Amino acid sequence: MDKKKFFGYIKPVFGLCVFMLIIYGAYTPSQKAEIQKIVCIKFKSGASAATIEQHMNQFAQLRREIPQMVAYTGGKTLSVTGKPEYDAMHYLTFRTEDDITTFQNHPKYREFVKNNEAIWEKELVIDANIQK
Repeated sequence: MDKKKFFGYIKPVFGLCVFMLIIYGAYTPSQKAEIQKIVCIKFKSGASAATIEQHMNQFAQLRREIPQMVAYTGGKTLSVTGKPEYDAMHYLTFRTEDDITTFQNHPKYREFVKNNEAIWEKELVIDANIQK
């Protein structure tokens, strides 16, 4: 194989390798999220659909306001196997137990609870380690 042809093949491969090293060097993986908090809410029978929707939107908004919460999903429970005991479930993900404590003491979360607890009949909160 002549040198010209060899370098013709090597240049793109070398360029791709350099590009991959630059991209990998710029990527710094964050600490993995390891704690899941599940919050289940049963609304009082008199709670309006608009009030419940406001509750759901405000809880989801906390993700943008409290940086310790690294992920959030939530929704209304389904009645696939009969009437569920709770009406809504919120799944929050944190990196550490200290982050949960910070979240629970955060003024935005406390304000959310104060503004919404009047429509809650009951609440169930579970914290768990995420299995890998």
